[in-house]
Amino acid sequence: MPILVDSSGHSRFRALGPSVAAVPPAEALRAGIGAVLGLAVATGLAVLASPDLWLGIYLIAPFGASSVLIFAAPNSPLAQPWPAIVGNTLSALVALLVCRVVANPMIAVPASVGAAIIVMALCRATHPPGGAVAMTVAIGADRIAPLGMGFALMPVAAGTALLVAVGALYALGTGRRYPFRQFGEVNASGTTDPSPPERLGLTEDELAGILVRYNQSLNLGVEDLARLIAAAEMQAASHRTRAQVAGDIMSRDLVTVAPDTPLLEIAALFSRHGFTSLPVVGADGRYLGVIFQLHLIARVHARFRPDGRLSRLDHDLRAVDVMDGRLPTARPGTPIAALLPSLASNSTDAVPVLESERIVGIVTRTDLVAALARESLRRDD
Repeated sequence: MPILVDSSGHSRFRALGPSVAAVPPAEALRAGIGAVLGLAVATGLAVLASPDLWLGIYLIAPFGASSVLIFAAPNSPLAQPWPAIVGNTLSALVALLVCRVVANPMIAVPASVGAAIIVMALCRATHPPGGAVAMTVAIGADRIAPLGMGFALMPVAAGTALLVAVGALYALGTGRRYPFRQFGEVNASGTTDPSPPERLGLTEDELAGILVRYNQSLNLGVEDLARLIAAAEMQAASHRTRAQVAGDIMSRDLVTVAPDTPLLEIAALFSRHGFTSLPVVGADGRYLGVIFQLHLIARVHARFRPDGRLSRLDHDLRAVDVMDGRLPTARPGTPIAALLPSLASNSTDAVPVLESERIVGIVTRTDLVAALARESLRRDD
């Protein structure tokens, strides 16, 4: 007798499992260390504010919940400075007002949390720990009420503001972004155009409308949605190209320079060959980095005097002084689809191709465009 499998039940049970992508251990460690630093600062504030009082009044538990969002989910709209500081502060004020009207804690606790949610939503300041702030105030009303409405400012607003400040500094120091990106902000080139991969042709209002339509406005920012759509489009485009690898399209006959090559000689090579990049290799042939024309332009610009005249260039500057050794690299077998994100952005104009730490080729934007053009012609045929 065949055994019937209830596929809907199977899906229902799967929904109980993890729904987020796996978190790299390094990212988990980064978030945990950040929370330690943020709460250490908040604890210091609590000790200074209440050396003779119950520490729990000033070091409130919701700070721990805010730390999870600020340090582990810094791109979430719920973790941004406005909802964090305003949401927690409003929740404390609302709970204090509810407790003045309702004496019975069995009623005051749920009423405080419900009212806090409503006020946070209306003020576009939804912050989940705000519900915990309201609950903390309602449960500890006997101790907190005597502090008056000032409790909402100290410790709630002040403590949350400290967590936000530490979160912003920590993100800056660990290569993350907090607060999150805003739509239309100045890019790395100093203009307000989105970076090339993110030019979707969609306005901020259209992207915001998508978030509202799918009830995701509390889970994702407009700029992050644009970046995700662009990344998905680029990934989809890579599936439509013929399977090619870096070794198929890379330039092999390379002109390289040594680390001690003078900048004037490098400038002459750029002029002679019309290149936009030159690899730097050691005496043993090991790859060290790449020099771009932009590096030389930036160096010359830095040597201009306040009166606009060019001062004498440093004759002792060498290739090693201006090269970029942190570029993404590839192997000859790397699919060209993997090169698209790097070469389509403003971050690099070329990707070195390495074998055993030695450079065997380089893929430039020109190489990639030519390969995609050939693929387009094949599809047309």
